[in-house]
Amino acid sequence: MLKPEQIMDAAARGFLRNRGTECFSGRIVPRGTVFTAEHFEAMAELSRRFGDGRLIATSRQAVEIPHIAYEDLEAAEAFAAAHGLAFGGTGPRVRPVTACKGTTCVYGNTDTLALAAQIHDLYYEGWHHIKLPHKFKIGIGGCPNSCIKPSLNDFGVEGCRTPILDQSLCRGCKVCAVEAACPMKAATLQDGRLTIDRALCNSCGRCTGKCPFGAVAKESPTLYRVFVGGTWGKTTQMGKTLSRLVKEDEVALLLEKAMLWFRKNGYVKERFAKTIDRVGLDSLEAALFGDEILNEKDEILAGELKTPN
Repeated sequence: MLKPEQIMDAAARGFLRNRGTECFSGRIVPRGTVFTAEHFEAMAELSRRFGDGRLIATSRQAVEIPHIAYEDLEAAEAFAAAHGLAFGGTGPRVRPVTACKGTTCVYGNTDTLALAAQIHDLYYEGWHHIKLPHKFKIGIGGCPNSCIKPSLNDFGVEGCRTPILDQSLCRGCKVCAVEAACPMKAATLQDGRLTIDRALCNSCGRCTGKCPFGAVAKESPTLYRVFVGGTWGKTTQMGKTLSRLVKEDEVALLLEKAMLWFRKNGYVKERFAKTIDRVGLDSLEAALFGDEILNEKDEILAGELKTPN
């Protein structure tokens, strides 16, 4: 019979015990949500050798191989490593990064897979040894359709393109292509001129390039809406939206600051959302849009996690 410490050690390595057995499901995590055909061939062979022949997709876009015997875990890890794969994705640390297919989707405003790969390298891999108060989930969406549900992650972003309107170029067409393209009904003709209600506009980018006379610019810069503190499951809470959109080169550093703030302020077994509610969104935003917390980085990462008094 397996000892509790053996089960816990396996879980920390990405192997979760199968109910009623002494076998485990091994979770293989992709880089930036992408597996190659060769990866799938290797996982299929791994499952045939050490599991029960099945590959099961997870909600975090990883793959689990069930029914691996405890005595085969090390051999399974070695086989995976030899084929450029790794088990993981468990515990109180950065979890597998998820992303929609914005890179190829007709509605995508950004290269979601490239951003996911960057964040995977920097924080899933780079922070793998760092324990956080609780698990930390990251979601990357390509547009406000929110297919990957970034607002239900601890830290989520979605690509946005805010329309740039030059009313002087509007000719007041009877059938306005921009108005027809807007799913939010934010673009309307008023007194023969196109107007955009910024309170209704969600920056989806669907209207860009639709005006044949250039009243709405063909291109507008991609920015990111950032959500913090989303959760789903036993406790459901939509993430809070940061007060401004950010540039792509700000995203990774904002994420790092968010996790530093969480490690500094969060209690053991407390989700990021609860820490934000307890300490305050203003405190988090001050840390995210300033650099002071970066000066504390070494101290924060070396320190012990907090427990409630």
